[in-house]
Amino acid sequence: MAELTLTAFLTLDGVYQAPGGVDEDTSGGFAYGGWVFPYADEDMGAFMEEVFRRPAAFLLGRRTYDIFAAYWPKVTEEDDLIAAGLNELPKYVVSSTLRDPQWQGTTVLDGDLVTEVTRLKEQTRGGELQVHGSGQLARALHEAGLIDTYRLLVFPVLLGAGRRLFGEGGAPTALEPTSARTTSSGIAIQTYRRGGPARFGTIGE
Repeated sequence: MAELTLTAFLTLDGVYQAPGGVDEDTSGGFAYGGWVFPYADEDMGAFMEEVFRRPAAFLLGRRTYDIFAAYWPKVTEEDDLIAAGLNELPKYVVSSTLRDPQWQGTTVLDGDLVTEVTRLKEQTRGGELQVHGSGQLARALHEAGLIDTYRLLVFPVLLGAGRRLFGEGGAPTALEPTSARTTSSGIAIQTYRRGGPARFGTIGE
């Protein structure tokens, strides 16, 4: 069974919306897109290359899929590890409206999410089943207990607005840290394994 991993870019206040560009996602009147740009550095690039050496397939939400599909097929350099992975490996997109995907290697999942993803984890071999971004999908997978590893890149910026990855109402969950590093521009890269329900107590007792 493949490990399902989530890689997400977050601000310090937990926003994941529109990290890559000013016009990437302005829904809800969001005006702060492109917040990754000032902090992207060689350390971040090296980490992302590490991540993209591991996938066997990708699982994406519809919004992230559309953003990726508009860009990555145009990147054809043979030495671009990220482009090669995204263009050549199987891609599964969760959507009830996408009917005719044009990006080669795409399969649409429109059935029960837990059933479909459990089946994917069981049949995927040779690497990770990777989720990138895809906040709404990521939250649903988190709530269903289907994410095995969380790779969170936390950027040193506060926005005060935008969609947050882990909002109120989620299941209290413990995460076990497996690695941590900070890039030269201050991005905190934290990797966790799912650790079961959150635990509580009182200090000093």
